[in-house]
Amino acid sequence: MSTPQAPTSRPVETKATLPTVPMTGSVMHGLEPVATELPGAARATWQAIRREPLGIIGLAVMTLLVVVALAAPLLAEYPSGYGELVLAPPSGSHLFGTDSLGRDVLAEVIWGSQQSMLVAFAASFIAIAIGTALAMIGAYFPRTDGPIGVLVDLTLSLPVLPLMILVAALVGPSTVTIICVVAAFSWPEVARVVRSQALAVVRLPYVDAARLMTTSPFWIITRHIIPAVTPVIVVSVVLTASRAVLSAAGLSFLGLGDPNTWSWGRILYEAQQSGAMSSAWWLTLFPSVAILLLVLSATLLSISYNDARNPRSRRR
Repeated sequence: MSTPQAPTSRPVETKATLPTVPMTGSVMHGLEPVATELPGAARATWQAIRREPLGIIGLAVMTLLVVVALAAPLLAEYPSGYGELVLAPPSGSHLFGTDSLGRDVLAEVIWGSQQSMLVAFAASFIAIAIGTALAMIGAYFPRTDGPIGVLVDLTLSLPVLPLMILVAALVGPSTVTIICVVAAFSWPEVARVVRSQALAVVRLPYVDAARLMTTSPFWIITRHIIPAVTPVIVVSVVLTASRAVLSAAGLSFLGLGDPNTWSWGRILYEAQQSGAMSSAWWLTLFPSVAILLLVLSATLLSISYNDARNPRSRRR
């Protein structure tokens, strides 16, 4: 009979205890933070903007102007016809006074915000679309970068204001004409700024890795390059909108705006035509203040957004 063997003792496996690593928040010392542990880009940007008083003021003023433009039918009646009080100064019944035909200037400013906002956002949207598309094509395809750069430089060298006046006068005054004219002479600046940023993004390693995954340039541009240059595009939208307001007001002041729609430039134009620009100060003050508030709020908002998206300023 075979004697039972004693069970052999197996070596006990001991797990090595890992040294604990102190953590601060979700970032471990000595390791890179995981992307999913960081707050979203939009949330971090908003938190940075909230710490900037000028950015909050610009956002509040811009929001107020947009609300006034949308709620114009609820705030004032459409100014038309004639009134009894002609060139009346600001008073309790007419807070902004009346014009040469007795119409309420406050109602004109409120209804003029609709036209000004429409021209600003529509013209900036068209300019951003054209400028971004050409910038992406020039940055991703090196052969097209030269001709597109020449086109941008040639357009920027043209006298913008005389050409805008000429085109608007030949085509005829209308809202569509002003939007198209302003957009046609605003996209080169957008294309130059976005192109310079896109050229740096195209050379990054993750874009080369994306080329190994797919051969579709459209997929790479829309999924990788455009999101990387989005901060520059957003700043360009705001600045282009402010320039569009100034250009549209200038064309309307010269009589090239839509005569059937109120705008801030049309208020100034009619004050100049009636000869009351120097005597009735309220006719020029309030539409000019409205233009100033829109441009200033757009500028402050773009500066705050640019600082919020800057990692160096966010660390301070």
